[in-house]
Amino acid sequence: MGHTSLDKIKALQKNPANVRNLCILAHVDHGKTTLADSLVASNGIISSRLAGKVREKDYLINLIDSPGHVDFSSEVSTAVRLCDGAIVIVDAVEGVCPQTQAVLRQAWLENIRPVLVINKIDRLIMELKLTSQEAYTHLQKILEQVNAVTGSLFTSKVLEDRAVKEERAEEDKEEGDIKPAECPGSEQVYDWSAGLEDSDDSQLYFSPDQGNVVFASAIDGWGFSIQQFAQIHSQRMGIRAEVLLKTLWGDFYLNAKAKKIMKGAHAKGKKPLFVQLVLDNIWSLYDAVVTRRDKEKIEKMMMSLGVKVMTRDSRHSDPKVLLSAICSQWLPVSQAVLFMVCDKLPSPLDMTSERIERLMSVGARRFHSLPLQTQELKTAFMQCSSDDTAPVIVFVSKMFMVDAKALPQNKQSEGVSGQMQGLPLKAKPEEEEEKETFVAFARVYSGVVRRGQKVFVMGPKYDPAQGLRMVRIVSACLPPVPHLACCTMDSLYLLMGRELEELEEVPSGNVLGIGGLEECVLKSATLSTSPALPPFIPLNFEATPIVRVAIEPKHPSEMPKLVRGMRLLNQADPCAEVLIQETGEHVLVTAGEVHLQRCLDDLRERFAKIEISASKPIIPFRETVIRPPKVDMVNEDLGKQQKVAVIHQVKESDTLHLDPSGLVTLTTPNRQATVGVRAIPLPEEVTLLLEGSADLIRTLEQAGQAQREGRTLDMSTWTLDALMVLKSRLEVLLQGRKWRNAVDRIWAFGPRRYGPNILLNSVEGYQRPSVWHCLEREKGEKEGGAKAEASAIRDFDNSVVSGFQLATLSGPMCEEPLMGVCFSVERWDMNFPTQRTHLDSVTEKDSNSLDASVSESPGEAVGQQGASGKAGGAGETPSQAEGAMAGASHGRLVDCYGPFSGQLIAAVKEACRHAFQAKPQRLMAAMYTCEIMATAEVLGRVYGVLGKREGRVLQEEMKEGTEMFIIKAVLPVAESFGFADEIRKRTSGLASPQLVFSHWEVISSDPSWVPTTEEEYLHFGEKADSANQALKYMNGVRRRKGLYVEEKIVEHGEKQRTLSKNK
Repeated sequence: MGHTSLDKIKALQKNPANVRNLCILAHVDHGKTTLADSLVASNGIISSRLAGKVREKDYLINLIDSPGHVDFSSEVSTAVRLCDGAIVIVDAVEGVCPQTQAVLRQAWLENIRPVLVINKIDRLIMELKLTSQEAYTHLQKILEQVNAVTGSLFTSKVLEDRAVKEERAEEDKEEGDIKPAECPGSEQVYDWSAGLEDSDDSQLYFSPDQGNVVFASAIDGWGFSIQQFAQIHSQRMGIRAEVLLKTLWGDFYLNAKAKKIMKGAHAKGKKPLFVQLVLDNIWSLYDAVVTRRDKEKIEKMMMSLGVKVMTRDSRHSDPKVLLSAICSQWLPVSQAVLFMVCDKLPSPLDMTSERIERLMSVGARRFHSLPLQTQELKTAFMQCSSDDTAPVIVFVSKMFMVDAKALPQNKQSEGVSGQMQGLPLKAKPEEEEEKETFVAFARVYSGVVRRGQKVFVMGPKYDPAQGLRMVRIVSACLPPVPHLACCTMDSLYLLMGRELEELEEVPSGNVLGIGGLEECVLKSATLSTSPALPPFIPLNFEATPIVRVAIEPKHPSEMPKLVRGMRLLNQADPCAEVLIQETGEHVLVTAGEVHLQRCLDDLRERFAKIEISASKPIIPFRETVIRPPKVDMVNEDLGKQQKVAVIHQVKESDTLHLDPSGLVTLTTPNRQATVGVRAIPLPEEVTLLLEGSADLIRTLEQAGQAQREGRTLDMSTWTLDALMVLKSRLEVLLQGRKWRNAVDRIWAFGPRRYGPNILLNSVEGYQRPSVWHCLEREKGEKEGGAKAEASAIRDFDNSVVSGFQLATLSGPMCEEPLMGVCFSVERWDMNFPTQRTHLDSVTEKDSNSLDASVSESPGEAVGQQGASGKAGGAGETPSQAEGAMAGASHGRLVDCYGPFSGQLIAAVKEACRHAFQAKPQRLMAAMYTCEIMATAEVLGRVYGVLGKREGRVLQEEMKEGTEMFIIKAVLPVAESFGFADEIRKRTSGLASPQLVFSHWEVISSDPSWVPTTEEEYLHFGEKADSANQALKYMNGVRRRKGLYVEEKIVEHGEKQRTLSKNK
């Protein structure tokens, strides 16, 4: 049979019950692509022996292959979002590997159902030389490993659901929805069950008797499920297939005398049914064909199996050719896998309500808090209807580039031009010849998509409630709805590998390519004809972009091509990021070394098509402070005086004063403001919490900004609840005398107003509004005096915040962002002179224009006095306010956002930097978690490479049933370049690492350390010129940024040697 025709595919698309959207997921080199090739090669072809039995239904299977390397896990995310099921492949020798766990987690997070293929069983026979009995035990252990991963995901979900239920019950109790009579004694009795007993996990685990496991060797072309052997042996043995199906996998054996299947094979030392009826046959075939090459036995086997092979295959010098020829007819892998897929994986009609609600609950919004019209769209998802009345819902998971010549509409014109070769044609411009276009990789969840149809494009921050108020139908001239655009789907394509087939319409439940969206969609997007649809939740990426390089063209004249190429790369790669730094450098950010190389190759060959040069990787660092160390570098106890002497290295001046306790006081050059700042290290848990809550803090800042500008920012109840939880968790973590009421005194977060650093208001007498003011549900009008004070210092208040933002954005060590530092402002005095000589130069026009802001000056002066501790704020008398107005009318007006504001920003920034330097300062390095699988022979070499690169081994365990060790370690990103290659070279390819960005870690060594105690002098010598890792990193960053590096280039240069002549 030939390939399936396009008309037949179009007919199959209209029946979503027989459509299967699935992807192939696995660790690197576990056989994904080989299996995918086998499935694609069998397109429309079914074994002639089974054609009549199994061809009751025709299925349309949309198969998406995905890469296995951790650097490309973003591609896995784009594939998983469009699918309803997944084939998870596990190597029979290596078992569950790090990326296997990652893909199972990604499938779980997207609520898609997986099936399992245990591949490379031939390696158990040929490489490990296991007997069939040993192989059975080994396969059982692999199944247990996979099920353990799935079970842990299930348990965490059940516990999370229970926590949410309890939270809702508490809310209902507070609102009075639950009457005491309904739950008598509820306060006295506590339900200790975790909810696992009641949860249904019958369909959760992989088990051959459930039909969701296939055993295969894709390279040799065979694969089977136990259903196939149950059918074969039920006819031969006269036992019902249902009985065999339940007993073929498990602790059952065949009692030959009684002709019964009995339990307890392991206890009685009997051969299990799976070994006797399945594995023994495969082992015998391999023994006859590959090991012994026994022609007579091979012929007998072929006759009993009813298999015929071509003469050239039987005479081939490589026995694997004959083996593949026999197995591909006896147990074709494509047949086993496709039957399992059609039988066990859900169709688009079977999408669960839980998955739909999760897709629509973007950001801080829950499904039940969405508008009613939005919630009604859930029905459209569930029905997967292709009616004209059904709303069109499409999700674009990625954009991929296609050569314009490969598009179907351009291929037809090529056929015509082929007949006109004799005619002279004008040479096309180079740009036109090499034109490429983007095609969107998408899936239809509801409705029918038609060519030329107009749809809404929902941005990630689109609010359906706002959209429903402003727009009803899709039109070219939309009202200005935030984060909503309109576009036309110019062309629709059926994706057939590298080939594209043009379609007029695509019904619901199918995967397709869409042309003409490159101007509207950057990486991924939600499309719909209904403005009630919210954007889908963002794709879940396992790998974080962390590796940066600066890129420039070899020839400066080609810069426009590079800019265009990087823009195209940014659109085509889901994980890559492109940005322009303050220095003007074009920077590419990727997930890892392999990803970086792939992106650079794509830039050279596809997108920019020019020669480019890339800098050495730009390694990100963070700067922080720690508590004063109690021991020196040789673990000797430090006295208090010694600690102070080592830490405080800030040079004092007439405007800068350092208190022994670490308080830095700095006065502006015009002597009109003095600020006192102290740096305090934040607890590690607080830093992690702030880093993980960046989006929430950004929302909080936006709400505060809107309130200051007199606007209102609509926030859902869920967002407010999440902010309340964040606040309460901060209060729990910030305990102790020095953190008393610290959470309510938070002035700002930084850098960029949402980073993991805090500015604390410890100024006596300055009662500014808390950053949490938007959490007040009932906002009453405050007293007039307090309101005046709040608005009074606001101008200069913003200057203090700006100084803090600048200080946290680039620290004093090497201009890298700060992390985990709290700056407490303990003094802020403002002293304006009563008269100013330069006021005379102000023109009458300027005076009139300034009159409008006089009304703010009384409060401003009140605030200034309050800040310096001279006034009582809201409770002052009218006479004090009048005096304040008089002072402000002379001193305040000229400086509003003028030179004084700039001086205050600079003063706060410098005070923060000096306060930072007054504490023990450290660098923080980005760390990878590294998982390496290696045999015992090369274990020492792996440890050697890790030790050389500042790695730290966390765990080492032997994989049960194999000779492989799994080493878990952490490795600085700065030391990771070339690490994978070195590991492979040193171990002759027997070990391969997987690196994933994990966390930031403080480097223990002090970059500015010099020996001070007698013990340190004895241990390190006077120069202490042993390698200081932190200093090496710091100097490397400073050198790259063009900052001053303190280092000796020449030492003991008394002698000079001339190398021009060697005599």
